[in-house]
Amino acid sequence: MRDQLRAGIAIYNAGFYHAAHDAWEPTWLDLETGTDDEQLLHGLIQTSAAVHHAHSRNWEGAVGLAERAHGYLRELPPTYRTIELQPVRSFLTSLAADPELVERRSPVRIEHDGTVPSLATLDLDSTLIAAPVLAEAMGYETAPIEQAREYAESDLEAGADDSRFIALLFDFVREDDARGIVYQRLTSHVERRETRESDVEGLF
Repeated sequence: MRDQLRAGIAIYNAGFYHAAHDAWEPTWLDLETGTDDEQLLHGLIQTSAAVHHAHSRNWEGAVGLAERAHGYLRELPPTYRTIELQPVRSFLTSLAADPELVERRSPVRIEHDGTVPSLATLDLDSTLIAAPVLAEAMGYETAPIEQAREYAESDLEAGADDSRFIALLFDFVREDDARGIVYQRLTSHVERRETRESDVEGLF
């Protein structure tokens, strides 16, 4: 769960509020309703939705979501799963009272493991989660990203420490200014790998 948490938090902190829930939702759906972990993820998902609606100037929706998010997070300890929840709860209270505050200052940034995770600080496991989420949020075709992730995981299992796919996925997540070029290179490498694998299969 840690990798999903950190990936979603970094995506949220980068300003992709609507997309953040895609990193958390698959894990949340597998949790028993009412458990602390389920309340945490439900609260974070509602928080990201509240901020998204506020930025879209849907004030009523933002208020309702902020109130519900606070309700899910209210009973958890101030620090849970190494996430600092008190600043999040305080922000949600302020957002529910005045949803237009997002036009005057940035939403709360979420702290995890004593830092404010960014896309540039994600480790490999969290990067593999974040890459397809960001691709979809930015309008890229996700299939090459998903395939690159499979190849990266395969390279890891094979003990490769110089996988092009790992390097390109890191770059795709981290390099804002070069993301389009990285995506083109990644897609090209995926196509070449698929062609090689098809050629080998055709021999047997």
